[in-house]
Amino acid sequence: MVYPTIDPVALSLGPLQIHWYGLMYLFGFAGAWWLGRVRAERYGWTAEQVEDLLFYGAIGVIVGGRLGSVIFYDFADTIAHPLNIFKVWQGGMSFHGGLLGVLAAFWFFSRKTGKSYFTISDFIAPMVPIGLFFGRIGNFINGELWGKVSDVPWAMVFPTGGPLPRHPSQLYEAGLEGLVLFIILWWYSASPKPLSAVSGLFLLGYGVFRFLIEFVRIPDQHLGYLALDWLTMGQILSLPMIIVGMVIFMKSLRHKRPN
Repeated sequence: MVYPTIDPVALSLGPLQIHWYGLMYLFGFAGAWWLGRVRAERYGWTAEQVEDLLFYGAIGVIVGGRLGSVIFYDFADTIAHPLNIFKVWQGGMSFHGGLLGVLAAFWFFSRKTGKSYFTISDFIAPMVPIGLFFGRIGNFINGELWGKVSDVPWAMVFPTGGPLPRHPSQLYEAGLEGLVLFIILWWYSASPKPLSAVSGLFLLGYGVFRFLIEFVRIPDQHLGYLALDWLTMGQILSLPMIIVGMVIFMKSLRHKRPN
């Protein structure tokens, strides 16, 4: 298939350029806000609480995502040049770092509202895949994070990936981590579930999908495979999510109190 080359700059206003990747973050937060308003009445949340939580979450995503990128994927260079942390215009965001940032945001929000930690995470977990979907579409538009060389009918030749067709792994992630995970979580949380069950299912589902997709995605060039000629940093960071998610989910099933 022919890669549909798209200008990464969506709009230019003189010296100001608005990139599609940035717009994808905006679309993701807008989608989460709308879904949060839909869920608010069912869970006894106010519109103000939803908006406050999304604000804290946005800060967590941006700060955690940036720190995770430079620490998990570029640690040596960050130690040598610590000011690189602030060079956000050069790109670089990590989902796993963003997740840690969001978890910290939940703690602050919990302290502010008195809501339990898992009440907060269970509420927002089904909305997160929408942001992941738009983020991966942004990666696709940028022509980055493509997959291994392949002869499948839907393989694409990416402008920065050489002359051979490759797996469009960004679209795999948008489909699995985004749409499929959203459907699973939205369906599962449609009726009252034990406290922390939805959170555990999110961690487990994302971890499994990301671990599997890493098999067809090219690892970061400066890291390569970390072990066994197939283990990537993305898989190493996903393994704790799978284990913790499974433990949380299984323990939650013993609870009788629905969230």
